[in-house]
Amino acid sequence: MRLRKTAFAAAGLGLALTLAACGQNSAAPSAAGGASAAPAAGVKVGVILPETASSARWESFDKPLLTQAMAAEGLQADIQNAQGDEQKFSTLADGMISSGVKVLVIASISSDGGAAVEAKAKAQGIPVIDYDRLDLGGTANYYVSFDNVKVGELQGQGLSDALKAKQGAQVIQIEGAPTDNNATLFYNGQQNVLQPLFSSGALKLVQKQAIANWDNQVGGTTFEQILTSNGGKVDGVAAANDGLAGAIITVLQKYGLNGKVPVTGQDATPDGLQAILRGDQYMTVYKPIKQEADATAKLAAALAKGDTAAADAIATQSSQDPKGNRTVKSVLLTPQLITKDNVKTVVDDGAVKASEVCVPATQTVCNQLGIK
Repeated sequence: MRLRKTAFAAAGLGLALTLAACGQNSAAPSAAGGASAAPAAGVKVGVILPETASSARWESFDKPLLTQAMAAEGLQADIQNAQGDEQKFSTLADGMISSGVKVLVIASISSDGGAAVEAKAKAQGIPVIDYDRLDLGGTANYYVSFDNVKVGELQGQGLSDALKAKQGAQVIQIEGAPTDNNATLFYNGQQNVLQPLFSSGALKLVQKQAIANWDNQVGGTTFEQILTSNGGKVDGVAAANDGLAGAIITVLQKYGLNGKVPVTGQDATPDGLQAILRGDQYMTVYKPIKQEADATAKLAAALAKGDTAAADAIATQSSQDPKGNRTVKSVLLTPQLITKDNVKTVVDDGAVKASEVCVPATQTVCNQLGIK
């Protein structure tokens, strides 16, 4: 499957990015004959997560799941969060490299920051796994994530489904950070679905705007400015994740529009799922992070042993880094569209607890949907 990368500022024009072999729900098994035992307990792996402000996923989901998955592979994970600070990200990486980690796993704040860290690790002979976000222009050996163009396509599909009965419905797009390659891929996927509808007049694009640092507060403010400049009219909002969706819903509540205007999201966070059950958010995208953490841990275990054959047997897909003119061996997992009708799927999968989504404002709907 070939997918094309489009820069936010260039309305459909940009650099090509190919993701080969769309993702599966689980990592490929280790190569026959090469699946030796996991490294001895205590082998150290450094993991740096990007921030906590824009999404609950990093600390609530990724950190505990990565800790568990690494331990299951006989690895000792040192997991730190850069809190959105590029300098802290670099400092954390320096410390991990100096401490002798065998593998470095990074979910970068920006491609430039990630690429700089990867160059330092490479100089010390430490393999790097890009986690969730591919660092363009970097040197990471492997990449583990979801099919992120597919994520955007699910968002576009959800919004188009919600607006299919409203010819010429007015749409505002609030996208993620332009320094995050994933945000570009999400946008590309949305455009695969929405652009033909804009071109035909089935939908009307009011305005699109990328939000630096995935800043929810800025996202809400930006959305309100676009809304008011359009005379307070909007029929649907493509929001790149649940955090931005929540900020947008707060603005819609202010204008008495919540529940009337479908809003997309991503990450299947408890807040996002609650908003879906309340009727304030139309959909989110569920990315089973346990699968991502498990695949990353298996890959790290192979690399810690220097077993690139086993690592290659896990990362059987590939992603193109056009900035670095390179192909990166990848694990690309499959995301899932979640609306009110299948919120139960996320709970049944153990990604969130029923108690986190079934609060007083949503309990009646939870009872109707059998979420308990």
